[in-house]
Amino acid sequence: MSTSPVAGKPADTSMLVDIPKLIAAYYVERPDPAAREQRVSFGTSGHRGSSWERSFNEAHILAVTQAICDYRKREGVDGPLFIGFDTHALSWPAFATALETLAANGVETMISKRHEPTPTPAISHAILTYNRTRDRGLADGIVITPSHNPPSDGGFKYNPPTGGPAASEITRAIEERANALLETGLREVRRSPFTQALRASTTHAHDYVNGYVADLGNVLDMDAVRAAGLKLGVDPLGGAGVHYWSPIADRYGLNLTLVNSEIDYTFRFMTVDWDGKIRMDPSSSYAMQSLIGLKDRFDVAFACDTDHDRHGIVTRSGGLMQPNHYLAVCIHYLYSRRRNWSESAAVGKTVVSSGMIDRVAADLGRRLHEVPVGFKFFVEGLIDGRLGFVGEESAGASFLRRDGAVWTTDKDGVIAALLAAEITAVTGKDPSETYVALTRKFGDPAYERTDAPATPEQKKALQSLSPESVRSSDLAGEPIRTVLTRAPGDGNPIGGVKVIAENGWFAARPSGTEDIYKIYAESFRGREHLRRIQEEARSIVTAALNAVRA
Repeated sequence: MSTSPVAGKPADTSMLVDIPKLIAAYYVERPDPAAREQRVSFGTSGHRGSSWERSFNEAHILAVTQAICDYRKREGVDGPLFIGFDTHALSWPAFATALETLAANGVETMISKRHEPTPTPAISHAILTYNRTRDRGLADGIVITPSHNPPSDGGFKYNPPTGGPAASEITRAIEERANALLETGLREVRRSPFTQALRASTTHAHDYVNGYVADLGNVLDMDAVRAAGLKLGVDPLGGAGVHYWSPIADRYGLNLTLVNSEIDYTFRFMTVDWDGKIRMDPSSSYAMQSLIGLKDRFDVAFACDTDHDRHGIVTRSGGLMQPNHYLAVCIHYLYSRRRNWSESAAVGKTVVSSGMIDRVAADLGRRLHEVPVGFKFFVEGLIDGRLGFVGEESAGASFLRRDGAVWTTDKDGVIAALLAAEITAVTGKDPSETYVALTRKFGDPAYERTDAPATPEQKKALQSLSPESVRSSDLAGEPIRTVLTRAPGDGNPIGGVKVIAENGWFAARPSGTEDIYKIYAESFRGREHLRRIQEEARSIVTAALNAVRA
């Protein structure tokens, strides 16, 4: 797909969302449960949509929240529910709607102390902190965010007592119940007025900021960062962590500059992403132009997306790091320095993340745990310490406390960002310099994601392929070593196919929202070899799909 001519440029006023109309549509528009695109649909992490498209409206949030209340009751989850929201315009209305339903159902609900936005990792941290010494009366949570999606979008997800994204069987049950409630006109939904819900005896103020910030020294070496006196820069991209960075700097004595403290529901301060849309993606060089332009002012700088579960690292030596590159650096550093982690703690990665991770893990003598796309597949391994560090190619990661105990089981962009400062402070090299050293040892891979058109029937067939469906024996001049349709780490279906040769691989997965399939490809033999892999990937997938249809 072609890059927009305005990519990387400041957002024009014509691109800005009409916030009053967007919020009005949230309350006025009613979804049609018979229309597939207007039903509740949980993807890899929650229900997302827009009020203008009747895919994220008041009715959806009433139905989903009631479905969560019903699920909690059925499963005996009777501790407090920690709830937070980000800075998308639809997040506050959705929070109000959810609280109305939670209060009417008698759910003990923990809301932010000053009603400020709350990052996703702070919710996960609060759930796990509460549950740490308990085996009954366990807490769970709701996070209201569409992540880095455009300003017109809303999102809503449930985190069970494990603290991370809910497993598929849980989201399936909530989704089915919510759609049943929509189909019956929400007759079974309990609801109380918002002002009454705020004053309810079951609604409690919780200090998310201090609870999270005060604990950071147990997951990061903040003393080393302070002692190094590094000049640090952070751009929260107008997200939920805006209120967190100054307390972090104050508590740990960091020389940290908040380059943008603005919250604006239109996100007018962003530079436009590759496709001409405003998107708060800290891994996109187009969206990150403002911070990249400041790189020489800081030893290392970083940004997080709107709910602060993703990270972007900007170094003086290399500019914005590709997510895969930074993940490899994190793994190399943490497993060399965290002496109290178990020697058996594995490295967690998704099937579409870089093969550089495989090579770094092997050199460290660490087992690789490869799972399908979705952070939910890391949750149990983080809880019991079987996984020390986990990461996704889309710039999501988390890792254990310094003593080897669980920190969060959801993506945490804050600790991933601050780890860049620790790495620089301890090693004397910024993460880009460390990655260059890794490439000298393991090779310098070329990685890219592209899209190819696919009909709904082809997308469905792609999900059901078997390894035997791939008839080719070579990939870009090398023998194919492995064909995967299930992740080797946990045996779960990857929702597509991955084909691996010695110096390159590709994975193909259908999009959940568009008539395309995504091709992730990587070569350790350069760009020309990568292009051959991408071309042959399309041919191999087409042949496999044709064979299935035949």
